[in-house]
Formats: sequence, C-alpha cells, structure tokens
Amino acid sequence: MTTDRALFAAGAALAGTAVALGAFAAHGLEGRIPSSLLDAFATGARYQMSHGLALLALAWAVTRWPAARLALGGWMLAAGTVVFSGSLYLMAVSGQRWLGAITPVGGLLLLAGWAVVAWRILRTGQAER
Repeated sequence: MTTDRALFAAGAALAGTAVALGAFAAHGLEGRIPSSLLDAFATGARYQMSHGLALLALAWAVTRWPAARLALGGWMLAAGTVVFSGSLYLMAVSGQRWLGAITPVGGLLLLAGWAVVAWRILRTGQAER
C-alpha cells in the first residue's frame, strides 16, 4: 500500500471512529459518568476528529510534495492521536484518573508530528529553489 493511501485510510478510520465515540459519549455516557470525565472524553473525540481530518489532508500533501517525505510526521500524528485520545477515553470510562498522566505523551507526539511535517515541507521547498 502506498503512503498516501495508508495515511488516508488511517485518517478515515480515526475520523469515523471519532464520530462513533462522540455519539457513544453523548448517548451512552451522559449522566453515567461525572461531567469532568465526560468533558475529557469529548476532548479526546475532538482531537481525534481534527487529526483524522489532518491525516486526510496530509495524504494529499504526500502526493503533492513526495520529496518532502512526510510519512514520519503522519505516523507520529496517528500514534499521538491514539495515545492522547485513547488515554482520555480510558480515563473517562474507567474513572482511573492516573491515566491522564499518559495523555501528555500523546500530546508530545502530536506536537512532534506537526513539527516534522512543517520542517520537511519547508526544507523541501528550499531545495527546490
């Protein structure tokens, strides 16, 4: 499978499951868990949706600027989303607030993934001049 197709599939999977998880939170968790945990779950769903959509765009960018080698940044975004959002989901449904300590690891992966994408796009643009 090509990188663009793999990133697109990952983005679509993340976005699709974000819709399902958001619906689950709204209809299955509301009133069953404290509002602070429901808010944490919703934050996970928002980040998952936005980064799923970002991966769809990144799949296009891979075809537009193949020399930039954007796959590393894309996979960092995917992994960061799973860790960030996943830790929030698990914390919310289990009530184990210590799981929130894992969330920043996902956040760091997201930040690093965006930095890699930006660096590689900028660096590639300089090489083309």
